[in-house]
Amino acid sequence: MGSATKYVLSELRLFRASLGLSQDDFGRTIGYSGSHVSSVETGGRPPTKEYMKAVDEAYETGERFGRMLRELAQLDSTPTWLREWIEFEREATTLRWFELAYIPGLLQTERYARATLVGGRFGADEVEQIVASRLERQAILSRKQPPQLIAVLDEAVLRRPVLDQPGLMAEQCDHLATLAAEEHIQVHVVPADAGMYLGLAGQFIIAELPDGARVAHADNQLTAQIVDAPGDVAKLAKTWEIVRNEALPRRQSFELIKEVAKSWT
Repeated sequence: MGSATKYVLSELRLFRASLGLSQDDFGRTIGYSGSHVSSVETGGRPPTKEYMKAVDEAYETGERFGRMLRELAQLDSTPTWLREWIEFEREATTLRWFELAYIPGLLQTERYARATLVGGRFGADEVEQIVASRLERQAILSRKQPPQLIAVLDEAVLRRPVLDQPGLMAEQCDHLATLAAEEHIQVHVVPADAGMYLGLAGQFIIAELPDGARVAHADNQLTAQIVDAPGDVAKLAKTWEIVRNEALPRRQSFELIKEVAKSWT
């Protein structure tokens, strides 16, 4: 944990203490559990934008803690939301990941990861930095006690061509099939004939932490955010169950992935 983050956590603790509130009372006011407040204050989980906003609004601080978080982000080239999410990802015991447009980042090959970033949005140096970071994050799947990864993806993800990249999709689908055979990795595919379903609203990930708490990640073209308000996470968890039920069972999904891999050769 960097010194800037430690400073912010210290300010949060001092602010609560100045109000004479316990962690349970403080959490009740901002809509979080006392254990959540404790975890933030001790550095067990990062202070998210959503958490800081709840503090600022509940205690009318004039966006004091939101400003702190923005200033902290300027001290690091990695976006705040991504730094936060990487920490959650490393701590997670289970990751439930739905993807509508791409192979989940933890399951991508290097070539595929790079292909997702082309098109002019990122400079060459940025592309290499993002690819390196994404590949480094994949290490959690091969550590001694890896998280359980349950990935659900739309069939269109497997069949979408990558222009001017011969062999890329065959390589990626083969890689996906290899990983899907691992005991701690489940990959389920929503078949094309499922028609319109709730997952079309967008990608999201739900991480379950060692203490049983859940936090989610969602993004779109303009923004990405960490969702840790219990009510909002519960809504995403309900969506996950609905989307998961649209997907094929694990074995059928595995056979479909292998079939699509052959079609790319």
